[in-house]
Amino acid sequence: MDHSDIIIVGTGHGGAHAAIALRQNGHEGSITMIGRERDAPYERPPLSKEYLAREKPFERIHIRPPAFWADKNIDLRLGHPVVEMDALRKVVTLGDDSQMSYRKLVWATGGDARRLSCPGDDLDGVFTVRNRADADRIMASLDAGAQTAVIIGGGYVGLEAAAVLRKLGRAVTVIETQPRLLARVAGEDLSAFYHDEHRAHGVDLRLATNIESIAGEDGQVTGVVLAGGEIITADLVIVGIGIIPSVGPLIAAGASGANGVDVDELCRTTLEDVYAIGDCAAHASDFADGAVIRVESVQNANDMATTTARSIMGDKQPYRAFPWFWSNQYDLKLQTAGLSIGYDETIVRGDPAERKFSVIYLKEGRIIALDCVNNTRDYVQGRKLIEAHAVPDRAALADTDIMLKSLL
Repeated sequence: MDHSDIIIVGTGHGGAHAAIALRQNGHEGSITMIGRERDAPYERPPLSKEYLAREKPFERIHIRPPAFWADKNIDLRLGHPVVEMDALRKVVTLGDDSQMSYRKLVWATGGDARRLSCPGDDLDGVFTVRNRADADRIMASLDAGAQTAVIIGGGYVGLEAAAVLRKLGRAVTVIETQPRLLARVAGEDLSAFYHDEHRAHGVDLRLATNIESIAGEDGQVTGVVLAGGEIITADLVIVGIGIIPSVGPLIAAGASGANGVDVDELCRTTLEDVYAIGDCAAHASDFADGAVIRVESVQNANDMATTTARSIMGDKQPYRAFPWFWSNQYDLKLQTAGLSIGYDETIVRGDPAERKFSVIYLKEGRIIALDCVNNTRDYVQGRKLIEAHAVPDRAALADTDIMLKSLL
């Protein structure tokens, strides 16, 4: 049986940065990264943006050049997922039935795209956007002549894909079960703005709408059947309705977790010498008043990786990283600072009609988050107000002539 001092399961942002951080923090022992994909670690956000739009070739979204990993003596075992682990023996089993033992293990598998549970969800032409292969299949469908697209899910991934497809000249319909876009992640002000933007770009938005089935012919998707019987023609369908944390082997081995796998402030699971980071790791967040949540972002994956690497090397600094996110749609750059969970008031700073504004989220008068559209200055200054638990005057927050940093 092969052995590695540290095994990292997952080759996305979290896994890659855990390996990098271990070397940066002085780990000289063996490191093995195990991934089910065959590609060296690469960035995931461009898959629904620049890569899908063919503005960035795959070579430009590598987290590091492929030769980097060998240069740093980091072994990549690609194309085989971990399907089982024995936490007592400290052994993992791969999809090819090979086994490896470890001293420490970092679980960084992220999640699998949530699928529809309706007839026709397995037809050719029904896609998700979770990895390179997904994006490549969508591009192949476009190259084959697909002209009409239905996107199921009005979250960031769905809207980013909608923006790209409209830019490429395809007819796009977005179907969302909630009564507004971005309902799970943003307030009504931001939802209304993006609703108007996508409508202005020709996207057909169907809100508060449920799906009955996916229609097809000879195994190929031909449309989406709505509750009530209406059929929307589709040459391709993209499903963007969230992820399911990929933690099955961990939970089966005895790790605690309901929504993902639970970790403490050092990113340790309840299994000895097993850490978990990124989208699959549920942690108590200072920025959500201590609630146990999963944060699906590159920032969270990278910062958890740093916390884990330092902890393994004896520098036990609790995870307290500031959460931030971004989304690019059309010529709009959205930057989000903080978590708006539990907000009870919003303030719009600036005029959305000018396509440069911010939405400030308050909880009992305290700033907890900002959504900044084409407004980097507010984003930079506003996050300092969040970190300071500031309770500024509401009129001053809404006044664009007053710099946010002056309210500290």
